[in-house]
Amino acid sequence: MKPERAILVGVVFPRMSRTQAMDSLDELALLADTAGAVVIDRFLQDKKSIDPATFIGRGKVHQLKQEVIDQDVQLIIFDEDLTPVQIKNLEKAVNRKIIDRSGLILDIFARRARTREAQTQVELAQLQYLLPRLTRQWSHLSRQEGGIGTRGPGETQLEVDRRLIRKRIDRLRQALKKIEQQRNVRRKRRWDFVKIALVGYTNAGKSSLLNSLADADVFVEDRLFATLDAAIRTVTLDTHQKVLMIDTVGFIRKLPHHLVASFRSTLEETVDANILLHVVDVSHPRFEDHIGSVHEVLKDLGIHKKPTIMVFNKIDLISDPHMISDLLCRYAESAFTSAVRGIGLESLKGKMLEFIHEEEVEGVVKMPAEDTKSIAVVYDLATVLNKEFMDGTVVLQFRGTQKVKEQIRSVFKAKGNDYIMT
Repeated sequence: MKPERAILVGVVFPRMSRTQAMDSLDELALLADTAGAVVIDRFLQDKKSIDPATFIGRGKVHQLKQEVIDQDVQLIIFDEDLTPVQIKNLEKAVNRKIIDRSGLILDIFARRARTREAQTQVELAQLQYLLPRLTRQWSHLSRQEGGIGTRGPGETQLEVDRRLIRKRIDRLRQALKKIEQQRNVRRKRRWDFVKIALVGYTNAGKSSLLNSLADADVFVEDRLFATLDAAIRTVTLDTHQKVLMIDTVGFIRKLPHHLVASFRSTLEETVDANILLHVVDVSHPRFEDHIGSVHEVLKDLGIHKKPTIMVFNKIDLISDPHMISDLLCRYAESAFTSAVRGIGLESLKGKMLEFIHEEEVEGVVKMPAEDTKSIAVVYDLATVLNKEFMDGTVVLQFRGTQKVKEQIRSVFKAKGNDYIMT
């Protein structure tokens, strides 16, 4: 299908600089490119308040209509969320398809979802987005036309009513509960592993970093939301320590709240992690804004106080020699990497080991020397620091997380008085 030609529309509100608005439109352009559109032009308007009928006002709508005709544009994308009434009025006025930022992000997610869970979450978010917008004209959602903003439930059922949507939403929520239960079972199987979650702004290089650390093959593309499904790989930090590393969906400014809610179960992999690696594209001119946006999402998830290592990625693309030393002063617990070129990976592993050891406790177990299976359990679950044999028994001094220590304790508790643990 031929790429849709699009115009982007943004607004500069009071207490908002024009630079911030332009940067937001730059990001919207990247989102549009990811969705497969060709951005022809941009409109940026200074407004003190939102026009309740058209968002941008009658004069700007007239100007937009003329531009659409002159430039042969099929799609208009707004950088803010629109009400159903505004979308209806705009489509009637300019006779073109109108979508807002949330609709565009949902469209990208619909294309990128691969696993059953992600597809279920996307459909749930789409239906919650569509529910209050059923007053729209649905003629542009036909199978023949398709295009950006029309993927998912809209193109398979044109005359959707609220009752059917609510029924489908209930079914999807039940399906997600079952998927979540299955994930909880898988979590219990790997509860003795230290879990480290990669978080960060979309396109910061999280998947590339995971590939470099784990020698993995997670899909990587220089586009926003290149990966949507959580990926979990084993990473070896040293001869004694292996961890589970979790790659999650990237964050973004103005991420729709209903989308965060729908993907909460996927993000719970992050909630369950022992340590966070906050990956930052340090080469981006507004990377500090990205840090703030990610922190807001982490705060929404209730994990903003979890032990975190700042990972400033793509250092091979920066030219200011003083930037790294400046960031070190401001972010004490930080590492500097280039995932693509393999720079700083060993130093990052060392940082992770330091954090893990801070969270670990030590213990001592004493058992019959002939019980090789129990000895193997300790070696499998923890790092053995010292081993001594005396009078037919073996004493192991080990180090591990508190969860590991409790697991070893529960194993030995059922074996009787010949097994002692402190």
